[in-house]
Amino acid sequence: MGRIIAIVNQKGGVGKTTTAVNLAAALSIAEKPTLLIDSDPQANSTRALGFDDDLERASLYDALMGAATLDEVRMPVDALPSLSLIPSDRNLIGAEVELVGAEGREFRLRALLEAYARPFETALIDCPPSLGLLTVNALAAADAVLIPVQCEYLALEGVSQLMDTIQRIRKSLNPGLEIQGFVMTMYDDRVNLSRQVVEEVRTVFKEQVYETLIPRNVRLGEAPSHGKSIFLYDIRSRGAEAYLSFAEEFLRHEEKSIGQRTEQPDTGSAGRQADTPGRAGGDPGPTPEPGH
Repeated sequence: MGRIIAIVNQKGGVGKTTTAVNLAAALSIAEKPTLLIDSDPQANSTRALGFDDDLERASLYDALMGAATLDEVRMPVDALPSLSLIPSDRNLIGAEVELVGAEGREFRLRALLEAYARPFETALIDCPPSLGLLTVNALAAADAVLIPVQCEYLALEGVSQLMDTIQRIRKSLNPGLEIQGFVMTMYDDRVNLSRQVVEEVRTVFKEQVYETLIPRNVRLGEAPSHGKSIFLYDIRSRGAEAYLSFAEEFLRHEEKSIGQRTEQPDTGSAGRQADTPGRAGGDPGPTPEPGH
């Protein structure tokens, strides 16, 4: 099984889906077998890849409820041969309620991925803008967390709560959960606030913050309504250039992390230790005070 990365931030509108779709597309363009899991009942990743709403189609909801496997739910993305999608739909809203009393409810997604037969190098989980059971399932299944941070006022406010949640997940469900990194989104180099937010986040999280800055870009906003990644919609746009650069940086750090993990002694089936390095170390560093 490949590496599983949850793309998480409980604040909405920070670029989770845009990052999930375009990073998945870039990895596919690089001929890296990639699985994108749409774990948001809004199904924005599903629509952004050109699939219309269809409540009759099997989705992640059916898999979580035990009515299908991920192999049965998987949909190939025709324009991106190395990319597969686990679609979502609004039925997923009911999963959190229906699974409340289920045994091992936090590990449903992990079990599904362990049973998934099709090989992949990277699985990206697009999480909903909340810290409910769907996000907990993603964090329990993931090897690492990628956190988009919007370059706007109070950007770090929600990160504090998320880092607390990650620590609790490590203690109770997934001790090997790493911090993949922070990616700064909606950056506007004409605005002082954007530069200040980037400086503040880098001061707190240091080398865990990716160098690539994802700009605020009209074409990035338009692409999902056409059911296309930014690369198929406008390859010459600033948004496409930024996500290609980010994907290259992501792959470089993945290769470095693989080397680091290979050098470590085998810890057995108990999994990774909580301080195992992800992108730049499993320790999330100091938790920012909200309100910055």
